[in-house]
Amino acid sequence: MKIKEIIQQIENLAPLPLQESFDNSGVQIGDINQPVKKVLLCIDITETVVDEAISLGCNLIISHHPIAFKPFKSLTGKNYIERCMIKACKHDIVLYAAHTNLDNAVDGVNYKLANMLDLKHIRILAPAENSLIKLATFVPNSHAASVRSALFNAGAGNIGNYDSCSFNVAGTGTFKAGEAANPFCGEVNELHFEDEIRIEVILPSFKQKEVERALISVHPYEEPAYDLYPLRNAWTQAGSGVVGTLPEAMDEEAFLYLIKDTFRITSLQYSAYRGKPVQDVAICGGSGAFLIPKAISYGADVFITGEAKYNDFYDVEDKILLTTIGHHESEVCTKDIFNEILSKKFPELDIYLSSFDINPINYL
Repeated sequence: MKIKEIIQQIENLAPLPLQESFDNSGVQIGDINQPVKKVLLCIDITETVVDEAISLGCNLIISHHPIAFKPFKSLTGKNYIERCMIKACKHDIVLYAAHTNLDNAVDGVNYKLANMLDLKHIRILAPAENSLIKLATFVPNSHAASVRSALFNAGAGNIGNYDSCSFNVAGTGTFKAGEAANPFCGEVNELHFEDEIRIEVILPSFKQKEVERALISVHPYEEPAYDLYPLRNAWTQAGSGVVGTLPEAMDEEAFLYLIKDTFRITSLQYSAYRGKPVQDVAICGGSGAFLIPKAISYGADVFITGEAKYNDFYDVEDKILLTTIGHHESEVCTKDIFNEILSKKFPELDIYLSSFDINPINYL
C-alpha cells in the first residue's frame, strides 16, 4: 500500500480545495508513491516529533498544522522548520497536513468538538459562498439513467443531507450531422429530431472537471451538449464553524464547567455572564474569533473558540457568552479524527498518536 492511498482517505473527508486561500495544506515533503510503513499523527510537527517518527519506523507524519506556510529561498537548517524538513528528507519521511480543509469539512474539527459536547442538529455556521455550480445536459431518453448515475458517482447532486438530487424535464433536441460526423442517431446531412431529457445537477466547483469527464465518458453523443452556471447559493456542506443545540438548556456557569470537563482543560477565558440559559452553541476550533458576528446573528447563546483578542470580550457586550479554551486545546481532537479515518479503512496499518506533540503555550 502506498502513502498516496493513505492521503486519499484523509482527502475524501477533507478535500484540499476546502482550505482557505492563506493555507498550505497537503503534501509538504516527500514521495507519496513509496510504500507506507507506519504513520504518526500530530497537531504540530517539531524536531522531537520527527525524531519520534524515526524511532518508531514511521515514514508518514500527518499533522493538522502545516509546518511550511511560506515559500523558501534557501533550506539551511537555520530554524526548527527547516531542520524538520531536512531531517524528513534524509529519512524519506513524508510530511502531510490537513488544516483549514479539515476545519471546513463536515465531520471535521468543528463537528468533532460539537459531538464531544453532545450537541444535536449540528450544521455549518458560515457556509462557503460562491462554491457551487449547476450543470445542465441533454440526453436521449434511453441513456438518461446511466448519465445521471455517472454524474452522481462523480460527486454531483448532493444537497444537504440528500444525494442523487437532479431535475429532469422532457423536450426535443435537433441537430444535423456533418459529413465527418459519426452520429449516435439520425443520418448525415439530415435534420434530426430526438426526444431528450434535460438533466440538471448541482456540484461543488472544484469537482467540475471530474464531473465533466464522467458525463463525456457515458454520454452516447459524439458531441454532448451541456451548460455550466455559477450559483450564489450558500454551500451548507462546507464552511467555517458549526452551531448545534444542547439536549437541555443549562445555566452559564454549569456549561463552562461542562466545557472544562469535556475538553480536559484546567482553565478557560470567558466574557461577562448574560444571566440567560445556554442551549444554542456555536463553535470554531483554533482562531475562530472572526465568526463572533456570525454566531451573534444566528442567535447562539455561547460561542466557543480557541483564542480571541482582548477587545473581543468587551465587544460581545451582552449579545453572546464568549469563551476561549486555547488554540491547541481546541484542536487536539484532530489526531483522533485522523486515527478514526485510517484505522477504520486500514485496520492492519500501524498508527501512532504522537507522545511529543505538546502545547507550545505553558501555564503557571
